[in-house]
Amino acid sequence: MIDASATAARSPGEHALAALGLGAPAPDPADASPHSFPGGGRWRTEIPSCEGPEVLSVVLEEAARLEVPIHRISQGSGVWMLTDAEITEMVEATGERNIELCLFTGPRGTWDTGGSVFSESRGAGPRARGHGAVAGCVEDAVRATELGVKCLLVADEGVLWTLHRAREAGILPADTTLKVSALIGPVNPASYAVFERLGADSINVPSDLTPQHLTEIRRVSAAPMDMYIEAPDDLGGYVRMYEVAELIRRGAPLYLKFGLAKAPGIYPYGHQLREAALATARERVRRGRLVLDLLARHRADGGMAPLGSRLPGTLRRFPSDA
Repeated sequence: MIDASATAARSPGEHALAALGLGAPAPDPADASPHSFPGGGRWRTEIPSCEGPEVLSVVLEEAARLEVPIHRISQGSGVWMLTDAEITEMVEATGERNIELCLFTGPRGTWDTGGSVFSESRGAGPRARGHGAVAGCVEDAVRATELGVKCLLVADEGVLWTLHRAREAGILPADTTLKVSALIGPVNPASYAVFERLGADSINVPSDLTPQHLTEIRRVSAAPMDMYIEAPDDLGGYVRMYEVAELIRRGAPLYLKFGLAKAPGIYPYGHQLREAALATARERVRRGRLVLDLLARHRADGGMAPLGSRLPGTLRRFPSDA
């Protein structure tokens, strides 16, 4: 007879705590997300803050060395901070490995001339200020997709809706995916559902949401969710490695983002930040290896989506002619 306990997933410290009379209650099956990625799998991986071809090369090299599977690589400085040749090189390198490349679109308020973003309230934050900023985001989107980029990162609801309408109208390729930035990530089920309807194919929620919050979101939306397992300091610096299995259980379909706390900011990236960008890129991949090892130790590493998969499945949208 096979001992089921030897193969079943376990929570951290489960057996030792149970022996001491401190065992936790069994997870409630009703809390689990009923959703998965199309084609199978409940989680994918993402390496963020990959700011150019040289950084990308380091990420790919480390991922091969440490055997870290990657579904998506994303960049934060923006399309406008890369030359056509750099974008093309990144598209070709990720395409050879069937990895989705996601580039940030356009100007944002945190780099704009608006003074309110420096106030205590932070004003409108990273959103696109005025018609000109929206136009810059659209310009970036068109340019990037013409160069072969298939995923665009946005930090403004209006830009998201505009790019979704452009996709519906054939201005952008139909298989372009739109990813909502953690900088404006929704924190409740109602706002998450609105982002889905505005055209989001992948929605980054803040890393301080509780497992219960993820369950609440999954009761109203199946749109893929992104979450920093380790968040940069400017997004809270949270480290949630020991919760990964539970985050997947409740939040699937979920992108595990391997971020890095206690690291210098590198946006907008330039050569003056080269050493920091390369060093932090290597460490993000290593953090990914640590997360995957932890999942394996807890026998919770099953359910990874097939490598090369990138589409979100059928999602609900507002009418694009509204």
